[in-house]
Amino acid sequence: MTRLAANLNFLFTEAPFPERFALARAHGFEAVEYPFPYDHPAEELAARLREHGLTQALINLPAGDWAAGERGIACDPRRTDEFRAGVAAAIRYARALDCPRANCLAGIPPPGLPPGEARRTLVANLRHAGEAFREAGLRLLIEPINTRDMPGFFVNTSAGALALIAEVGEELVGLQYDAYHLQIMEGDLARTVEEHLDVIGHVQIADNPGRHEPGTGEINYGFFLRHLDAIGYGGWVGCEYAPATTTAEGLGWRERLAEGTA
Repeated sequence: MTRLAANLNFLFTEAPFPERFALARAHGFEAVEYPFPYDHPAEELAARLREHGLTQALINLPAGDWAAGERGIACDPRRTDEFRAGVAAAIRYARALDCPRANCLAGIPPPGLPPGEARRTLVANLRHAGEAFREAGLRLLIEPINTRDMPGFFVNTSAGALALIAEVGEELVGLQYDAYHLQIMEGDLARTVEEHLDVIGHVQIADNPGRHEPGTGEINYGFFLRHLDAIGYGGWVGCEYAPATTTAEGLGWRERLAEGTA
């Protein structure tokens, strides 16, 4: 049975962030995710999760100055100390929120950095973070992101992410499988998600084009989500999409899915 988590950076944005927990629960979600909890005290976020009976499905490691256009710092050799401090912060928050996994954004290499040096930096940082997460009883993930939305992003296909995972070690890092990004970069979603199920630690969804809710674009999410159930994926599926109108108006796809008409 598909277990859906509301991404609070994308859904219920009609309300201030602290109010979105209650809205997610009121609309039937049992879990939430959001990339960067670090602007809020961990104790406050944990209290909201408890108050509304919600599970924290995922957070991200700190990714630099997002407002300034940074999309991760893990491949930047100048930022290694900052990255390692972010690993420690992510573990503190994950423990406080009882969140079992966190996503590491590889980032966009700085201009002029040779690709080989960016890769060596990323591998070393993933090993450090993966070891720290394993010691804490948590799971580290890495996510391929499409280069249309994030030009220059260092990890942009499932094959690229899997090659990194093989080099770092599957015991240290897993794959975050975002169907929206991978539909843009490679397609063939059903086959690749089944082939690599053993290393997939989290799944996210949005339709393409537009990154709106399932049913607004080209991806057959009725088939895809039933396929996840059929192959034995038991984790959360993060709803990381931008509603075409409002969150509430766009949630009808879940009922259509349950009825088998999606």
